[in-house]
Formats: sequence, structure tokens, C-alpha cells
Amino acid sequence: MRKLIRFFVRHIPRPLMIRFSKLFSFLIRPFYIGNNVKCPVCGRQFRKFLPYGNKAGVNRLCPNCLSLERHRLLWIYLKEHSDFFTTKAKVLHIAPEQPFYKKFRNLDNLDYTTGDLVSPLADIHFDIMNIPLPANTYDWVICNHVLEHVENDIEAMKQILKILKPGGQAIMQVPINYTYKETHEDLNITDPKEREKVFGQYDHVRWHGLDYPERIKKAGFKVEEFDIKNHLSKDLIEKYRLDERELLFIAKK
Repeated sequence: MRKLIRFFVRHIPRPLMIRFSKLFSFLIRPFYIGNNVKCPVCGRQFRKFLPYGNKAGVNRLCPNCLSLERHRLLWIYLKEHSDFFTTKAKVLHIAPEQPFYKKFRNLDNLDYTTGDLVSPLADIHFDIMNIPLPANTYDWVICNHVLEHVENDIEAMKQILKILKPGGQAIMQVPINYTYKETHEDLNITDPKEREKVFGQYDHVRWHGLDYPERIKKAGFKVEEFDIKNHLSKDLIEKYRLDERELLFIAKK
């Protein structure tokens, strides 16, 4: 299974993976029956989660809704520590994530729009470094694991700041290399194999480091940090298969 998923992640275009993910989930679930882990997004329990990633890290991907650690962390924050599910809000979800987009679309309190450059899940298509939407429009922008792909992450964040209403919030999580104090980027590296070697994935152009919240501030946001270790026991963190190192950065206009 690890080799199969590693092959899919490396060689199958993401839009195609999205289209066939439901069938994959349906076929694989019977092999993971159990109750050792639980996904807070869909509420299902399994013997373990699926491997995922270029190196097929174990026990990561929910076989039902396909959530990863970052999705489960964000869900807990939005559901239990924000008014996202209860207050009327206009939301833009950039690079819409499969575990979320149908759930968010069905919420009566949200005016929910999805956007992306190429995703088949997107309502509108645009380049995040030049978002063609009016200023001061959205209460929330969700944009996870996108900024490591774009040429200028600071400019992309400034674009998100522009379209947020005053007081609006953005969630812009990225992979962080915890060994780097400062973000490492080199746009001269264009070969996919070299990018994977240097940045961890063939289509990444940077490794964000521990300075990531400072980069968010540089774009003009105020930043609050949400640390799951302050809210859940170690047993639940393990049950949900969260990465206890990951902080959720809430960027506010």
C-alpha cells in the first residue's frame, strides 16, 4: 500500500487523483476496519489511517474522508474554537480540500466559494498572486499548502489580505521544516528531481522555516497561534493522529 500511494502522489496529476478519490476510498475502507484511530472530520474510526506523501509516511490519511493531520487540526480549531460554523460569513476556500468542501458548502451560515488555478473542485479559477476579486469582500479565506508552490508567497498573502474584510481571518498553513530557522527558497531550481531533493516535493519552490509567522506579518497581517497541545490530551492527539509540532496560524486583517 505504501508503494502504491507513493506512486500515485509522485506520478498522477492532482486533478485526476481528486476525480478518482471517492472510488479509491470506497474500495480501501473494508481493509481498515477497527477503532484504534478516529477522524474528527468525518467521525469514522479505523484500525489505522493510510500512508501518504512522497515517502508514504504511515498512519496519516483517513480512508473515509481523506483528511490528513493538517485537516484534522483545522477542523478542531474551526469547530471548537471559532464561530466559523455558527456565524454568517462569506468564505473563499483556495485550493479546496476534499475533506472540507462539501461540508462547508452545506453550512447554512456560509456564503461559500472555492477558487484555484486548475482544481476541478473550484468555482472560479485564478492565479493567487493576482486575485481578480474585489477588496474587502470575505470574512474568511482558507488557503492551505499553496504558498510553498508559488513564486512569491508574500505577494500571494498580500492579495489575500486585500480581499479580506477588516477583521477578516485567513488560514494559510504550509509545510514547515522545523530544522530551518529561516525560510529557504531558490527559484533558480526548476528541475523536479532537484526540487524534491531540496524542498521535499517536486513542485515546491521553498521550505518554510520557523520564521513563517513573521512572513505572514510581513504581508500585513496580525498573527495568533493555536497550539493543539494546550487543548487536547496526548491520548486524543494520538487517537486523531495529529502532528503535535504543528501550530495553526490565524492571520487577521
